[in-house]
Amino acid sequence: MSDNSKEKVVLGEGGIYDARSLGVPKMVVLGIQHMFAMFGATVLVPLLTGLDVSTTLLFAGLGTLLFHFLAKGKVPAFLGSSFAFLGGYFAIAPNGEKELLPYACFGVACAGVLYLIMAALIKIFGSGKVMKFFPPIVTGPIIIAIGLNLAPSAINNCNADWLIALVAILLVVVCNIWGKGMIKIVPIIIGVIGSYLVAAVMGRVDFTAVAEADWIGLPIHWEETVFSLVGNADVSLLISAAITIVPIALATMVEHIGDISAISSTVGRNYIKDPGLHRTMLGDGLATSIAALFGGPANTTYGENTGVLTLTKVYDPRVIRIAAGFAILFSFSPKVAALINSMPTATVGGVSLVLYGMISAVGVRNIVETQTDFTKSRNVLVAALILVLSIGVSYSTAGAIAFSIGSVTISLSGLAVGALVGILMNAILPGKDYKFDEETPDETGADFGNSGKRLEKEKK
Repeated sequence: MSDNSKEKVVLGEGGIYDARSLGVPKMVVLGIQHMFAMFGATVLVPLLTGLDVSTTLLFAGLGTLLFHFLAKGKVPAFLGSSFAFLGGYFAIAPNGEKELLPYACFGVACAGVLYLIMAALIKIFGSGKVMKFFPPIVTGPIIIAIGLNLAPSAINNCNADWLIALVAILLVVVCNIWGKGMIKIVPIIIGVIGSYLVAAVMGRVDFTAVAEADWIGLPIHWEETVFSLVGNADVSLLISAAITIVPIALATMVEHIGDISAISSTVGRNYIKDPGLHRTMLGDGLATSIAALFGGPANTTYGENTGVLTLTKVYDPRVIRIAAGFAILFSFSPKVAALINSMPTATVGGVSLVLYGMISAVGVRNIVETQTDFTKSRNVLVAALILVLSIGVSYSTAGAIAFSIGSVTISLSGLAVGALVGILMNAILPGKDYKFDEETPDETGADFGNSGKRLEKEKK
């Protein structure tokens, strides 16, 4: 191997940090692999919400590139669609109404601004002082409630054709439990493709729209952007959307820390310190706000791609940027979007049934792994209020708590009420014992000191 720095392979924990020596063809193949790893889950969000698939792919790619720029090109993370915000979309546009989706996107854009505020606070005060307001006893129940609130949507979609839905569910479960290598990492896309093919063979898919769609087209549609509301917006709905959706970011910001920590553990480098948590959170927040303004879903760092890092041991961020480029390329093909939109409702239902359950399970794991003490009455009360308010208000007759300030009517979803009350109760009640250590943020599942052991465990 040449001593030229451009060809040097830098190793750490058995992985490759500089992939240039692999050559362009291999880097492209690895990039395509990362693109497909995120593809299934990323396009599922627009299918569930009514957002545009092409717009979603475009801003997944652009958001990833923006994230890499702000993180000094050091963190090998891909930003795909966030499932945590689905409840917010459904609260504003329950049936994917095109005229209401821009309002939901406005709320998501505001949630992205909360990331920017949090990034600034972390930069000024340090992560420890800021994170004490978002302990697992608050974020865990919020995440649990997010998954449970979404459950009826999955069941309704499955009701369209339970046979097709069961095919998707079984494929996801089998690949996740017994799969090896890439099969274990991308069970969602395998479940989607397998169920889709079964439905097509049985004649339950209409490909007319696919045949009529153009091969090339623009991925942004003005009437679906937040900018289309300028001059004719319902102010009450704008405020309600913001107040309903912004609290969700309190949970996803902690999820972001968990993802960055997991990537750090996989690669063997502490990205929370360098380039810094404030930079990665800034990138995630800006990517989310920009995507939402143009009609795309919220972005989040993707665990699927962290799994690919573990499998390939190629940690060069440029491979991720290649994947982002392919996502952008696919976004300019209406034919691809039409093929995805033709997916059977039951296929979406089967896959989302598993995903929504996994969201709640992540909340449970968040509480268990941190050994949250439920013998303390204050912890029981905080968790109880979050769960009961989040779920109870959502399934009440009104479906929200509404109140008026002057001529403006504001509606708070159950999740917004639960999150706000939980944060407030945790801050007020005595007995707080939570401490966040940026070196070993155990509540995120990372262990910087034993990344080699962690990798071995994940292989098994």
